[in-house]
Amino acid sequence: MLKENTKQEKHSHFSNSEIAREENDFITTYTERKGGPFKILAHLYKAHIWKLLLSALFYAIKVSPTWVLPIITANLINIAVEQPPHTVNLVTYNLIAAVVVLALNVPFHMLHVKYFSIARRSVEAGLRGAMIRKLQQLSISFHKEMQAGRIQSKVMQAVEALSSQIFNTALDMLLSMSVTIAVVVSKSIIVFFVFLVTIPLSVLLMLPFRKKMRTNNRLFRQEIEATSSKVMDMVELVPITRAHGLEEEEVEKLTGHVTSVAKQGYRLDMIQSLFGSAHWAVFSLFQVICLACSVILAINGEIGIGDISLYQTYFTTLVGKVAGIVSLLPIITKGTESIHSIGEILSSYDVEDYKGKEKVKELRGEYEFKDVYFHYADDDRMVLKGLNLKINQGETIALVGESGAGKTTIVNMAIGFFKATKGTLYIDGKDSSTLDLHSYRQHIAVVPQNTILFSGTIRDNIAYGKTGVSEREIMKAVKAANLKSVVDKLPNGIDTSIGEHGDKLSGGQRQRISIARAIIRNPDVIIFDEATSALDTVSEAEIQNAINNLTKNKTTFIVAHRLSTIRNADKIAVMRDGKCVEFGTYKELMKKKGEFYTYKTMQS
Repeated sequence: MLKENTKQEKHSHFSNSEIAREENDFITTYTERKGGPFKILAHLYKAHIWKLLLSALFYAIKVSPTWVLPIITANLINIAVEQPPHTVNLVTYNLIAAVVVLALNVPFHMLHVKYFSIARRSVEAGLRGAMIRKLQQLSISFHKEMQAGRIQSKVMQAVEALSSQIFNTALDMLLSMSVTIAVVVSKSIIVFFVFLVTIPLSVLLMLPFRKKMRTNNRLFRQEIEATSSKVMDMVELVPITRAHGLEEEEVEKLTGHVTSVAKQGYRLDMIQSLFGSAHWAVFSLFQVICLACSVILAINGEIGIGDISLYQTYFTTLVGKVAGIVSLLPIITKGTESIHSIGEILSSYDVEDYKGKEKVKELRGEYEFKDVYFHYADDDRMVLKGLNLKINQGETIALVGESGAGKTTIVNMAIGFFKATKGTLYIDGKDSSTLDLHSYRQHIAVVPQNTILFSGTIRDNIAYGKTGVSEREIMKAVKAANLKSVVDKLPNGIDTSIGEHGDKLSGGQRQRISIARAIIRNPDVIIFDEATSALDTVSEAEIQNAINNLTKNKTTFIVAHRLSTIRNADKIAVMRDGKCVEFGTYKELMKKKGEFYTYKTMQS
């Protein structure tokens, strides 16, 4: 299969290696970028300049009928009116020229699309790949502060539209203007000056309408988005609404939003209608003026009768192209904003960079938090305040305390997601800031409070990130996580699809899959963040036994609110306001009758 894929790549215009090179180049471009969005866009296409030039050449050939046919039409009319010698031959030559340019259109159109599409799709793939690569490099803190997935979806479409519209529209405009001016100047300077005055004037008269139409378009879009958001909220709240008998209130609320959409849509329809009719009237007026000038010149014998048709066609084409540029302005504005939006991700320096740091080849599991302070980037309030905590190899430590006491922050630092604002976390006696935490994480397993599953089968989710896992290993993990009774009842067993994010399973079943995923990694350090919170009492007891067997001789962090689940922990750390206020075994803390004793008594 690998050989087949390699062979296919050789015969394809796109390859993984080329896209990967572009990904790194794009990240560098944004990180070190200087200049505006168009300079960045030009740099993105730098590697494809020859494809773009070929595409432009083929485009010029394929649109040649637009310029040649009006000339041929004018020639034929002049031949009919003037009837010069060799009339038949002249008509034949013009017809042959028309057939040739028309025949060229299809093959050269395909060649134009081919080379431009290769360039554009390569840049799009490179940008998407750069986004994915950068998102994997960015710190967890960055991901918590920015909804990167939404930005990627929005931005990529806008950049695609920007590059496509700018290239095609600008090229079309440039060619049309050049050819038209060249032909008109060669035939009549007077008509050229008529064009020079009337075309810009006709477009300028339309600009006030464009501005008003853009404003109304934006308002209409905002109303649609607001209403869509309210509809989503309504759907999610249907059980609550129904339970409290608030159906009519919700209907009335949404009806108001729907009415606002209708009103704003009506305003947009009216301004678009006014623009359309005004544009037609102004355009027709100047077209008549141009026609009148051409007729006067023809009567005076300064141009041929057939040239009247030529100038009318060219006038219509030019006005249309210039108007197209004006209508393109909102797309260009949106596209340039999207380039800046991409920069928020690709130019971010908040990345996990472990170059030159020590790789972790084996992990004993000794941890020491020494005078550790921590606060989030967007909040100066300290979450950890001079924490001192030591965990020996093979110990199971339970972290308990009220919400916001710092328990999850501790395990996130143990995973390597957060770095100490002040103080030091030692792992196996080494400063964690000197370690390659990517290699370190290959020795740990995490069971989060909010189970994270992906669309696929139970097998796929359990074996995630592990290659060459045997059936025996998977079933052993299934059994250890108390998942076998669930699997046996499913139509396809372990190969049953669990739906998007596991929505076909209960919370407890999803949590067991997450535990099985941790078990199969055979880690040296295990972190449970409320791992049994979604389980019923019976399942919790069964899984607790599996956890106890799994954690033998392995350093284990357990964040728990149910104190009954940590009776067998070697040490318990009671957290309050970012500090460890009590530390000891279950029996020691119960005997002390301090905060832990109070928590336990309240849950009894």
